[in-house]
Amino acid sequence: MNVSMHDVHQALVQLGRLRFGEMNMEEAVREIVHTTHAMFSVDGAGLMLVDAEQHLRNVAASDERFAHLEDLQIQHQEGPCVDAFDAKELVGVEDLESDARWPAFRKAAVARRVRAVLASPLPYNQDAVGVVAVLSEQRHPWSPEGELALLAFTDLAALLIASMMQGQEQSELAVQLQAALKSRQVIEQAKGVLVGRNGITPREAYVQLRAQARNERRKLVTVCREVVQNAASGPE
Repeated sequence: MNVSMHDVHQALVQLGRLRFGEMNMEEAVREIVHTTHAMFSVDGAGLMLVDAEQHLRNVAASDERFAHLEDLQIQHQEGPCVDAFDAKELVGVEDLESDARWPAFRKAAVARRVRAVLASPLPYNQDAVGVVAVLSEQRHPWSPEGELALLAFTDLAALLIASMMQGQEQSELAVQLQAALKSRQVIEQAKGVLVGRNGITPREAYVQLRAQARNERRKLVTVCREVVQNAASGPE
């Protein structure tokens, strides 16, 4: 993935047009994916955003194949996009055929002629609200320059989304993200309770909370709110 300064400049111009244009948030998200696809000269691109349950949702993709791969990551809760969102860092794989991570996702990706993926989290207030990803049909060692370019481009896309959230409170995607940010606070509080009480990592606490919500068929934020309330009221 070779990215020139001209490519970066053109992407900045495109984002500037979206930033000050008259597109709604849904249209802007699709344009971000289109620009990512073109700028990085890859075989596909997509964008996922988090919902109130802190699950990634596919909101825009360059084609049906990429949309299907994103849906598989959501279904199996594994894949480079899921890891990039959870770890809040860039996650790449240069050859899925020889990579042992994400077995369910890997099998489906290779079957659809996808060999390499690079996923970058969408930052928001020192957290993440989604992921931008690109894919290649061939084995693809991602260069440090390409990785930095995707990170920088994702940062700019995040600024665009944040500004549009403030200006379009009634947009469906804006409402989804506002709900996600509101629930995030309660979830982080519940994770803190479990970390302090059980001596586990924040990641382990999140997995435990999510498993409880699934087993009890309740919303994650409801379980987390209950944990926080119980902690505030004293020993269980």
